[in-house]
Amino acid sequence: MTMLRSTVFNVYFFGLTFVLGLGGMVLRLLAPDHALALAQLWARLTLAGLARICHVTVTLEGAENLPRAGPALIASQHQSAFDTLVWLTLLPLPAYVMKQELTRIPLFGPLTVRAGMIVVDRAGGAMALRELIRRTRRAVAEGRQMVIFPEGTRTAPGQRVALQPGIAAMAAATGLPVFPVLTNSGQHWGRRAFRKYPGAIRVSIQAPIAAGLSRAELILRLEEIFYGGAAPLVDNPVGGASAGLPSSANLAS
Repeated sequence: MTMLRSTVFNVYFFGLTFVLGLGGMVLRLLAPDHALALAQLWARLTLAGLARICHVTVTLEGAENLPRAGPALIASQHQSAFDTLVWLTLLPLPAYVMKQELTRIPLFGPLTVRAGMIVVDRAGGAMALRELIRRTRRAVAEGRQMVIFPEGTRTAPGQRVALQPGIAAMAAATGLPVFPVLTNSGQHWGRRAFRKYPGAIRVSIQAPIAAGLSRAELILRLEEIFYGGAAPLVDNPVGGASAGLPSSANLAS
């Protein structure tokens, strides 16, 4: 049944992406200011389909820590493509930090730029870092909530990797506190995985890390939160049920 549901969802997901992507081509020409709204619609419909078809729901923990308006800096664990969708449904003006290669995806790639995402060239060295800071400051001026994945790529649940320094540069440039986020999304929607396993994906927003830390101090603090606190979220093997999870907020049912 899991395979059948996953097949139906993947057909739905790619069909939805294609249809809205075609609409996005028209939107880029006629109403480019609505690109973010289209991306948010795509994310909401995708997660609604994930819940209805695959019985994968979303539980938000620490909602009281979530910035509701104005500029914010969110540093999230990254285990799944899900992580790149959910913040479009949780934040009013999200701006993801994303690698340049994603802008080349047909249909939706060009829309990411129109939607105000912060695009970085990971091979650009110091020039790329300066561009990241410039775009970050512009996002702050626009009141955007910036989402960055310090792990740099999707990692398996429980896996530990060296965190990238971009988050520290953004924090120093903006003077904003950093909101760390834990998740177990990879247990239900794995990296490049066809199957989507039923259960609750947990998105756990931690208390913010105060501004003013040095780069080394901030990275160390994030590592402690990510890898000291991640274990309780990885509470079932892949494909297992997510029993006993808090239900502070259910985003898709």
